[in-house]
Amino acid sequence: MAIIEFNNLSFTYRDSDRKAIDNISLQINECDYVVWMGHTGAGKSTLLYCLNSLIPNFIKGNLEGSAVVLGKEIKKAKILDLSKNVGIVFQDFESQLFSTNVELEVAFGTENLGLKRGEIKKRIDEILPLVRLDNLRDREPSTLSGGQKQRLAIASILAMRPKILALDEPTSDLDPIGKIEVLQLAKRLRKIGTTMILIEHNTEEALNADEIILLNKGMVIGKGAPEKLVCKTELLIEAGVAPIQVNEFYQKLLPHMQRNKLPLNLNEGVSYFIKRFKIKENVIDLLREKDRKYFEKIEDEVAISINNLSYVYPTGVKAISDINLKIQKGEFIAIIGQNGSGKTTLVKNFNGLFYPTSGKVEIFGKDTREMNRSALGRIVGYVFQNPDHQIFAQTVWEEVSFGPKNYGLSDKEIEENVKQALSSVHLEGFEKMDPFILTKGERQRVAVASVLAVKPQIIILDEPTTGLDYRQQESMMEMICDLNKRGHTIIIITHSMNTVAKYAKRTIVVDNGRLLMDDLTRKVFSKEEDLRKVYLQPPQITRFGNKIGVTVLNIDEMIESVFFK
Repeated sequence: MAIIEFNNLSFTYRDSDRKAIDNISLQINECDYVVWMGHTGAGKSTLLYCLNSLIPNFIKGNLEGSAVVLGKEIKKAKILDLSKNVGIVFQDFESQLFSTNVELEVAFGTENLGLKRGEIKKRIDEILPLVRLDNLRDREPSTLSGGQKQRLAIASILAMRPKILALDEPTSDLDPIGKIEVLQLAKRLRKIGTTMILIEHNTEEALNADEIILLNKGMVIGKGAPEKLVCKTELLIEAGVAPIQVNEFYQKLLPHMQRNKLPLNLNEGVSYFIKRFKIKENVIDLLREKDRKYFEKIEDEVAISINNLSYVYPTGVKAISDINLKIQKGEFIAIIGQNGSGKTTLVKNFNGLFYPTSGKVEIFGKDTREMNRSALGRIVGYVFQNPDHQIFAQTVWEEVSFGPKNYGLSDKEIEENVKQALSSVHLEGFEKMDPFILTKGERQRVAVASVLAVKPQIIILDEPTTGLDYRQQESMMEMICDLNKRGHTIIIITHSMNTVAKYAKRTIVVDNGRLLMDDLTRKVFSKEEDLRKVYLQPPQITRFGNKIGVTVLNIDEMIESVFFK
C-alpha cells in the first residue's frame, strides 16, 4: 500500500530560475526502506521537505504536480499534522537541538505527543543505549562532539516512533561502526511498521535497501533494487555517488565480464577471488617500499611536538590524557577515532584555541603558552568541522581577506594572498557572492581559502569531506593534497576511512582521550580487530585485501597485487 506518492512533482525555490526537483514521479509503500542518492544540489533535500509539507507551506516557491503523504495532499496539509507521523532528521542536525540536556532533548517530542511519563521514560531508556548516549544523559547538547549531536538528533526523532522516518545524511558525522548501527536500527524499525527514507552518499551502506533512487539535477536518472543499480558505475559517478569498491575492483580487473555477475559485498568478493586469483609473492615487500619512499621525502624538522598533554574542560570532563606525539614538517596525517574520543580537543591545542591543562605543545620549537593566539594563527590554520561556525562576512572576498587584513598586510599583499587562496580552492569568480547562499561544499572551500590567505605552514581540517558528494570529496581532497605537495603540513580529522586510505600515509587513532595507535596507515588498517573495538573499520577494499592476505589502501593497489591462477 502506497504511503507516499509523487506525481509529476516539480518545485522552484523563490528567487531561483532553476527547478530544484523536476517532474518527479515516485511511489513508496508502507514499511519500505528507500535510499535517495545523488550529488549535492540534486534535489534530495528538497524532496525531503515535501514529506511533511515544509514545502510549500513554510519554504516558499512554485510547486507543480502532486505529492500525497499518508493520504494527505501536501498543498492542503498542515505541517503540525504531518510532523506527528513524519519524523525528519535534517542535514543541519545541530539546528534541531535546543534542550538543556540529552535526556530532555529526547523527551521533548514525546511530550508533545501527549505520552504519559512512564512511557516517555521507557522510550528514553530504550533509545539512548542504541545511539551510544546512555552515559551522557545529563550532558548539555552543545558540549557534545559533532557525531554525538547527530546521534542525539536521531534519538529525539526515533523516540516519537513516526510512521515515516526520513534521515538526511544521518551518518555523515558518525564513526564507521556508528554508521552500521544506525542502518541496523533502520531494519528494526521496519519490523514495527516504520517506512524508512535515507539520503546517503555511501553506496555500500545502501545495499540493504529495498530500492535506490538516483537523482541528478533535480531529475530521477535511475531507480531499482540495489543489486541492479550499484553495478552501473558510470551512472553512479554521473550522480555524484561513489561506486562500491569490491565491485569496481572486479569491473576493472575483468572489463569484459557482465557487471551484474560480479560480486557486490565483501563475502561474495572473497569467495569469488579464492576460486580464480592469487596474491603475487613479492607484493607485500613492494607496498612496504612504496611507504618507505614517501617518508624519505619528509623533512627532519619537527613541526609539532606534544609532551604529556592533558586537557580538562571547565566542566571537569577530562578530554585528553598524557599524549606524546611528534609531527614532522610536510607530513599528511589523519586523526581518527570514535565520536567523542577527543580528536577535536587534541588539535585545538595545536593552535591556541585551547592551551594544555598539563604537559606541553611546541610549534616549531616554541611553547604555545608563550605565543599569543594571533601569532599561532599565522602558523597553524584551522578549518572548522562546520564552515558556518567560521564564516561571517557578507562577501567571499571580505571573508577571505579578513585574516590578512587582521595581520596588517599591505593592500597589495592582501589582494595577492586572496587571489592565490581563491585560485587554490577553485573559487575564482565568487569574490562578490554572499558565502551563505553557497552550497556546503562551496562554503567549506571559502573556509579553507580564508585560512590559506594567511599562508600558514600547518593546516588542520576537521571533517573536510562531511556533507560533500563523491565528486566534491575528490575535488576537496585533491586540493588539500596539492597544498601538501607545496610544503604545507596537513592534519585532517575524519570519519571517512576511504579518505584516510587514499591520502594519509600516517594515521593516529585516539580513544577515550588517549593515543591508541600511531603508525603507517597501512599498518593501522591491518589491525581490524583492534579498530573494531573502538568503533572503526577500514574501507571495503582494505577489508577485502586483509581477508585474502594483503593490506591495500585503494583499488589500484589491489589490482597490482593479484594474478589469475
